[in-house]
Amino acid sequence: MTEPRHDEPRGGPGPSGSGVSPGDAVSPQGSTAGEIAEREERLAEPVIRTGMFGTHTTGDTSGYGGLQVRLAPPLASEPPYGSYFDEVTDALGAALSSAGSSFGAAVERVLVAADEMTLYVRREHVVEVARALRDDPALAFQLCLGVGGVHYPAEAGSELHAVYHLLSITYNRRLRLEVTAPDADPHIPSVVDVYPTCDWHEREAWDFFGIVFDGHPALTRIEMPDDWKGHPQRKDYPLGGIPVEYRGATVPPPDERRSYE
Repeated sequence: MTEPRHDEPRGGPGPSGSGVSPGDAVSPQGSTAGEIAEREERLAEPVIRTGMFGTHTTGDTSGYGGLQVRLAPPLASEPPYGSYFDEVTDALGAALSSAGSSFGAAVERVLVAADEMTLYVRREHVVEVARALRDDPALAFQLCLGVGGVHYPAEAGSELHAVYHLLSITYNRRLRLEVTAPDADPHIPSVVDVYPTCDWHEREAWDFFGIVFDGHPALTRIEMPDDWKGHPQRKDYPLGGIPVEYRGATVPPPDERRSYE
C-alpha cells in the first residue's frame, strides 16, 4: 500500500477532508459562516462576571483573570418532551382551558433536563396552575414538598425566583414550578390556600430572599430575628461584618479575616 504524500489531503468528506460541504463559506481559520455568526452572537451577550473566582482584591495566579462569563439565553424545551411530561402538559392545558385560561398564557416556557420537568409560570397565574395541578384527576399533584428561593442579580427584571417542588402520590410523578419577580417588585401570590404546607416555606423564602408572598396569612421571619435588616441569602448581601451579641464579638468581613503580611 502506498503511503500518502505529506501535501495530499487526508480523511473526511468534503473537497479537502475538512468535513465542510462545497457550498459552505469557509473562513481562513476553517470556520463556516454559521459558526462565525453563532460566535459573534455569543460575544454580543452581556458579561455578568470577569475572572474565574470572582475576586478582585488579590493577584491572579490562576490565569483565568481575563475570563468573561456571559449571560446565557434562557433554555427551553420543545415537545414532545418524553417520559410522562407530555401527559402532564396536555392535561394541564386542558384543565386551564376549562377554567377559562390557557397553557400558553400561564406558562412562559418549559424546560426538560436531567429527567426533570420545570414549568416557568407567570406569577399572576401561579395559584390557578397550582390548583389545576392539585385538583385535576389526570394530574393529582397532591403534595408540595417546599418552596425555595433563588437570587440571580444578573437577570434584569427577574432577579428573584420561587421554586415549588410538587409530587403526585397517585401517579408517582414529580414536577417543578418556577416563578420569577423583579427586585423592584418582589411580589408573588401565595399558594397557601392550595398547599397549606407552603405556609412555613414561603415564610423562609421571604426571610432569606425578600420575596413577598401576597395573601400569606402571616408573612413574618421564621429563622432570623424579627428586627433583622435585609435578607441574608441574597447574593448582594454583605459577607461577614455583622455584629453579634455573644460577648461583644463581631464577624469580620472576608477580606479582613486573615492577613498575609
